Amino acid sequence: MPIIVNNISAGTGASAEEVIDKARKKIGVTLSQTVRADIHKSSLDARKRDNIHFVHSVYIELADPRREQRICAKDKSCRLAVPSEIVPVISGQKRSGRTVIAGFGPAGMFCALMLAENGYRPLVLEKGPDADRRTELVSRFWETGDLDGSGNVQFGEGGAGTFSDGKLTTRIRDPRCRYVLETFARFGADPSILTKAKPHIGTDVLRTVVKNIRKEVIRLGGEIAFETPLTALNISDGRVKSVVSSRGEEECAAAVIACGHSAGDTFRLLSKSGVTLEAKPFSVGARIEHTREAVDRSLYGELAGDPMLPVGEYQLSHHTASGRGVYTFCMCPGGTVVPAASEKGGTVTNGMSVFARDGRNSNAAVVVSVTPEDFGHSPFDGFDFAKRIERAAYSATGSYEAPAATVGGFLSGQPTLKGASVEPTYACGVHEYELRKLFPAFVTDTLAEGLAAFSKKLACYGDMGAVLTAPETRTSSPIKLPRNDLGYTEAADNLYPCGEGAGYAGGIMSAAVDGIRTALSIMASYAPRD
Repeated sequence: MPIIVNNISAGTGASAEEVIDKARKKIGVTLSQTVRADIHKSSLDARKRDNIHFVHSVYIELADPRREQRICAKDKSCRLAVPSEIVPVISGQKRSGRTVIAGFGPAGMFCALMLAENGYRPLVLEKGPDADRRTELVSRFWETGDLDGSGNVQFGEGGAGTFSDGKLTTRIRDPRCRYVLETFARFGADPSILTKAKPHIGTDVLRTVVKNIRKEVIRLGGEIAFETPLTALNISDGRVKSVVSSRGEEECAAAVIACGHSAGDTFRLLSKSGVTLEAKPFSVGARIEHTREAVDRSLYGELAGDPMLPVGEYQLSHHTASGRGVYTFCMCPGGTVVPAASEKGGTVTNGMSVFARDGRNSNAAVVVSVTPEDFGHSPFDGFDFAKRIERAAYSATGSYEAPAATVGGFLSGQPTLKGASVEPTYACGVHEYELRKLFPAFVTDTLAEGLAAFSKKLACYGDMGAVLTAPETRTSSPIKLPRNDLGYTEAADNLYPCGEGAGYAGGIMSAAVDGIRTALSIMASYAPRD
């Protein structure tokens, strides 16, 4: 089994051959003893301005597998590579009905793909439209303010991630992450995602990738029904017997709930069907915009603009004395702040980058953690908390223009956009407003403390002309659907909640992995249809 050799430092101009040769020398092997070698992952270390360099891990396969094992046992910086192939355990038990998946975001998509690749022919019910129609509806909303409640930034093929940076970073250490990366590359993502420590697809490329995955699911016998939301679950004797949608009633072998974090109607349907729901923590705040050059200078100093360096991105966090967290989230280098509402009469922001990340500005959410202790422990209290903020923002401007202020205006309590150092990119326009009127005081007080703390870590955060655009309320699901170790609910032994909306993921990668995990659980419980 090949070796992963970690912690190989090299200058920004070092070639792949130089890096691989350095890794071979580290473990004491020669070129003739090597069957195959390549860069496995690369990350930039920019902590010290006078020593900006890349840190690589290198994949090396030797002719002698026993030597690979000896090297890993001796050198803690080496490990045996985990194969990305997933081999499911498939039950021989038969069930009538189809596997029905509600939602075609990353979780539903990878669940459907894994099932289809193994002989199951899943039916996917997706509330929103396909990617092309969805793009038309989103563009119309951004240009005219005409919002479609089913086809928008939150709902439709690919989920909310389709209109984002397409980030594939994750904190989970699951070997199935490699399978997800390889699958995205197989269906059209740039192969660089396989080697970058912080891979991203870009929203422009991601739209093509999700369409290609959909076509593969269909080719393998699956079915995708767009603009067809789940409308009812028929549960009896601890099992989902059938599901109902606009296409009628469908006998169900297993039902997968893979809706996104904004699917309030689906969660209420589940609650009425006797499924347990719990309130969970999430975060709210605003989007901050700096120029892309300002971020690069803050990170790289005099080396900013070096073509060997990636567009600057960052992640910052701070905890107040009370223990409340404020942090940056979904940072979009060279991206735009986008209107992301899914319900009329509410304003929501998000961030988006294309693959090139070459826009004039960079943005990130700066958000404050909120818990059921802040908004209430009933399942829908978090939804209602976020909705009040979104409606207050809409009322503040009387349209989908977003409330905004410079950092200096926000901190001084005299909100203004005069003296802004960036031109806001929010497509529906911005309107200067006191952000403290949108949020509870504990949110804005923590936000102000966080901005001050971040200015000591990254110079661009000291720019009082940077712009805050609000509100950011869709950071994660405010609801969790409890499930057992086998992946199903107490209400029904064939009802599987998965992904970000159900409270089990936080981004494209972890949602995709959870979709795979759910598919494996289903396959272990019953056999595919004849």
